[in-house]
Amino acid sequence: MAVTLLVAGTASHVGKSTIVAGLCRRLADRGVSVAPFKAQNMSNNARVGFKPDAIGERGDSDPGEGDPDAYGEVGISQYVQAQAARVVPTTDHNPVLLKPSGDGESQLIIDGEAVGHFPAGTYYDEHFECARRAAREAHDRLAARHDVIVAEGAGSIAEINLQDRDLANVETARLADAEILLVGDIERGGVFASLYGTLELLPADLRDRVAGLAINKFRGDRSLLASGIEAIEERTGVPVVAVLPHDDPGLPEEDSLSLPEAGERGTWGDGDGLEPERRVTIGVPRLPHLSNVADLAPLAREPGVRVTFLPLGDRIGDADALVLPGTKNTVDDLLALQDARLGEAVEDFEGPIVGICGGYQLLGEALHNVGVESTTATGTVPGLGRLPVETEFSTEKRVTAATYEATGVDPIAGVSGSVSGYEIHMGETTVRADVPRPIEPESAASGRALGTYLHGCFENRSLRTAFLDTVFADAGVERPDRSPAEADPFDAAAQLVEPIDAFGLVPEFEGSGVRDQ
Repeated sequence: MAVTLLVAGTASHVGKSTIVAGLCRRLADRGVSVAPFKAQNMSNNARVGFKPDAIGERGDSDPGEGDPDAYGEVGISQYVQAQAARVVPTTDHNPVLLKPSGDGESQLIIDGEAVGHFPAGTYYDEHFECARRAAREAHDRLAARHDVIVAEGAGSIAEINLQDRDLANVETARLADAEILLVGDIERGGVFASLYGTLELLPADLRDRVAGLAINKFRGDRSLLASGIEAIEERTGVPVVAVLPHDDPGLPEEDSLSLPEAGERGTWGDGDGLEPERRVTIGVPRLPHLSNVADLAPLAREPGVRVTFLPLGDRIGDADALVLPGTKNTVDDLLALQDARLGEAVEDFEGPIVGICGGYQLLGEALHNVGVESTTATGTVPGLGRLPVETEFSTEKRVTAATYEATGVDPIAGVSGSVSGYEIHMGETTVRADVPRPIEPESAASGRALGTYLHGCFENRSLRTAFLDTVFADAGVERPDRSPAEADPFDAAAQLVEPIDAFGLVPEFEGSGVRDQ
């Protein structure tokens, strides 16, 4: 059976996901068979992984595309961590996924498959035992295949009101017989108090499992920490095994905390140092239930491209193009958009528009049987009317990896060859017979608008380049030159993991059981 290290935190956003990814890459590069694991995640940014019985015995051979039943949903962080470990992402890496859908409910995904939408109380009362069993079985399968499992906790490991049902932290430590690396974020201030207080609030059996402490996001002279490190080690008896620098590697975010608050503007990609007149702006309506916003990251990484989130009560302003990404609640977001000033502006916008998944459904003429998907509407709801398509909702959910041959039409006129990505959606879209279908059979293009169900489409260089060439040309802005490395064919998997290598995010640990693992 594998050795398991649980990377737990004093709070959310202390850097657990990045540290797990870095450790997975470091161990993999040393020839260790390693896999990530997060028993329970809460995120609307999901990817498609394989079911465990669809891959090779050791989980390191990609079976390719095939039977859609071979696929399931996993949180994006575990998808990236699996790639960092150089193994095929599977649902075992994240056996329980909760996708918030509003009004205190979440869609429950177990072993990659949707179970239903439940309030938190119902989940814990009626489904928690099933979730715990799935987590244990997933860990056992990984442990049989690998030598080391690097598990990620969730939030704080010391939430004393949740310790009897904390699947990602308390239950994981126990079911995996894991040692614990406790991570604190010094950027927030009070890191020593956070580490000490967390240790004090842990159940006794978990306190005994803590093998080391890590201080993350440090800036400046490390020697200034010496007296604090000495004091915390003396008070707790637990060594500080790492002080990690404040480097943002640009790994995909897994929750909405990376987005601006509703009603506020926010921008990605404005740190390239280019003058405003050499940039274009891609506007993104800040829908209440945005999901899979990682689809926008490849655009924001391009020189001269700013991705700006637009409040619904705002105007499109200086946006040169629009992208409507996925949404966990398409119908309610459509109604919110139509009730606000921005809805009419999207209908009248004359520049390039791309809708992905739920954003594609919004751009159609109508959505039918919406009671399946909405908490507030029934029957049929008119769409924004930018694409001659209609969508019928049902309880069936499509989850699959996919590759299609792309056809060049506005606003991706220069695209050529195949494009790959993944689909996660409810609803079936009917496209009028005379309408171009530039990507998958359910995609559509009309006028300046394009809709597709293919998440990750902008990770394909040919499609991303074609779209951005259109945007820059429309704006009358010369597109900035790319470096030779950027001109190479785009590899979606490499792009997700590249920040780990480029920033050297393979932590050096010293001391105690963490070093041995």
